[in-house]
Amino acid sequence: MRHGIVILTDLPWREARPRWEAAEALGFDHAWTYDHLVWGGLPEAPWTGAFPALAAAAMATTSIGLGSFVASPNYRHPYVLLRDSVGLADISSDRFLLGLGTGGDGDAQRLGEDLTLRQRVDRFHEYVELLDRLLREDHVDHDGDFYAVRDARTLPGPARDRIPLWIAANGPRSLALAASSGDAWITYGGSGQTLEAWFGHVEGLMGRFREAEAAAGRCGVRAVLSLDSSPQFSLSSVGVFEEMTGRAAALGFDDVVSHWPRPDGPYAGDEAVLEGLTLR
Repeated sequence: MRHGIVILTDLPWREARPRWEAAEALGFDHAWTYDHLVWGGLPEAPWTGAFPALAAAAMATTSIGLGSFVASPNYRHPYVLLRDSVGLADISSDRFLLGLGTGGDGDAQRLGEDLTLRQRVDRFHEYVELLDRLLREDHVDHDGDFYAVRDARTLPGPARDRIPLWIAANGPRSLALAASSGDAWITYGGSGQTLEAWFGHVEGLMGRFREAEAAAGRCGVRAVLSLDSSPQFSLSSVGVFEEMTGRAAALGFDDVVSHWPRPDGPYAGDEAVLEGLTLR
């Protein structure tokens, strides 16, 4: 089991930097941040961009994976995202993990967009397919329903074969996309008023994902569970974290992701819990 932690961008860098450094020192395998213009959980909070924060985190750490949780088509063209991603891969010595998702209404509406869920999923499929081509090819031409590129140059490409795509998915079409095109599948778990109900829903999602993976002729795509979409904050205590992580492992997940405890509001908890974790 590998462990990840999300560090939000609501703090200035001078206050956030120690958290990224501590995440590495504590033994987390990867650290992430949200990619939003404004996050609905803290609508009145200061907020800065994900990619500058990740670049700064890359300079402050040496080994921990760093990723977007998650980038979406709401305001990132695939070609622009390619350039930013290749830059982050270079700055971080190939530690960048590109988390991708369909995107919700919040950022889209602020930019004057009004797409149906079906349209957003259609766009996301085109987005991932074009981004995958841009990561693998040079001189790319594409004329789709949502995006177009003309002779898109992609040099210099990533130093490794391709930047890993971690695809967030809960619905059937996106599950199939993650199974066929992703290096990892991220799920937020979905519904459930109790922890038992939530894990029951997660178990169903895992079964549907493995079916989609088999249908795509693949196996071994990493399965990643975002623990804190559940009714229980995973870092409320060491015991809760160990229980939730153990249940995720029993369902076949390879990675879990928690959130850095905040003094109040979303993900409220005590940072001292982090010191009691056994991650290695």
